[in-house]
Amino acid sequence: MPLARFIPPIALLLLACSQSPLSASGGALDITVSGLPSAAAGALTVSGPNGFARTVAATAQFAGLATGVYVITAASVTNAGAMYDPSPVTQNVTVNNSGTAAATVAYSLNASALALRLENVAAGFDSPLYVTAPAGDARLFVVEQTGRIRIVASGTVLPVPFLDLSTRISTGGERGLLSVAFHPQYASNGFFFVNFTDVAGNTRVERFHVSGNANVADPVSSTLIIGIAQPFANHNGGLVMFGTDGMLYIGMGDGGSGGDPNGNGQNRNALLGKMLRIDVNGALPYRVPPDNPFVGQLGTRPEIWAYGLRNPWRFAFDRVSGQLYIADVGQGAREEIDVAAASAGGLNYGWNVMEGMACYAAASCARAGLTLPLFDYDHSQGCSITGGFVYRGTRIPELAGVYLYSDYCSGWLHSIHVVGGTVTEQRDWHIASVGSITSFGEDATGELYMTSSSGGVYRIVRQ
Repeated sequence: MPLARFIPPIALLLLACSQSPLSASGGALDITVSGLPSAAAGALTVSGPNGFARTVAATAQFAGLATGVYVITAASVTNAGAMYDPSPVTQNVTVNNSGTAAATVAYSLNASALALRLENVAAGFDSPLYVTAPAGDARLFVVEQTGRIRIVASGTVLPVPFLDLSTRISTGGERGLLSVAFHPQYASNGFFFVNFTDVAGNTRVERFHVSGNANVADPVSSTLIIGIAQPFANHNGGLVMFGTDGMLYIGMGDGGSGGDPNGNGQNRNALLGKMLRIDVNGALPYRVPPDNPFVGQLGTRPEIWAYGLRNPWRFAFDRVSGQLYIADVGQGAREEIDVAAASAGGLNYGWNVMEGMACYAAASCARAGLTLPLFDYDHSQGCSITGGFVYRGTRIPELAGVYLYSDYCSGWLHSIHVVGGTVTEQRDWHIASVGSITSFGEDATGELYMTSSSGGVYRIVRQ
């Protein structure tokens, strides 16, 4: 009598199914798809024994599979104009009976396929040096070196300046109205801070208040926060910016001339050649944060957050990675980018012992205790670094985490990508020349801008 007559009916059913790619007694395959935006679908195909073939757009699981080798092939996808590439493109996974095999396909942005250009936002500014905006504010505020802060609203430059300090400043060269920083709670308290050189050429950081008209500041609301004497006309630093910790940071150059003749960079009893950190959220003019690195040390100014800087014309905080990027203008040979945790106070960036990664004016130097730049370049590429920002906008997702910067003399747009304390990618974006790049800026949504000596303000956009 045939053997099958003695096999129970349910066993016969399972035996038949075991020959199918979806056998109840077979194995399972888990496929994890990562790295894509929530609205994007992956492009995977899965093929295996007995003609098994499926398409996969997101994380999925298959059960009851016939044992054997399954081939998973992934293709690149495009979402919102950005290309995402899979890794690995092809993989073989063995499914065993009653077991679960796993496979992962990780998508990542293909930045090499991206091209950038500069989109003119507005023109006709008088020496624009900075662009910024209060949190949640759709307007752009453009700082003119000659003393005015102008507003761009819905693509139009408003005729009345937000603030005009032209009669209170010294101009020319590296002097003038240099930056503005809006308090993180500007929408409720109306306070903003400006950095300028006064008629005597000395640095002043002052607090102002907006008037009853949201597009005009109250010019008589000024309160001096800090004043710093400048021995020479150049190397004024000039940027004021709130960190993610709510403290106000002030970049100060070494006082000027050349080579730091007064030794300010390494003198911790001087405010020149430093990054300062102060608390302007309470009693005026300011309070020294108790966690500043040199609080209580004799012969050291407690406002100092970092030292050994020549002229930190621009710096920026990356709110995602928690890092501080400082673009420090060099002397005659090298330009540098310093990158460290924003919480790491007390670092000595080396000037004037070193210029960039090289000893300054010497064949050798003592490097112990110095924090070397993460990246530098020589003057065959440019002569004066213009620091930018780490991109955290939404229009160009391929740029996420990339630090963009320029050079005043060369006018190019370059970038580096810092991962785990290492520069993993350098790139020249080959933009069309718009003149000498004086500064970068960031709006309330994280999109980035560049200002030019030609008087233009440009948004960095996809080509």
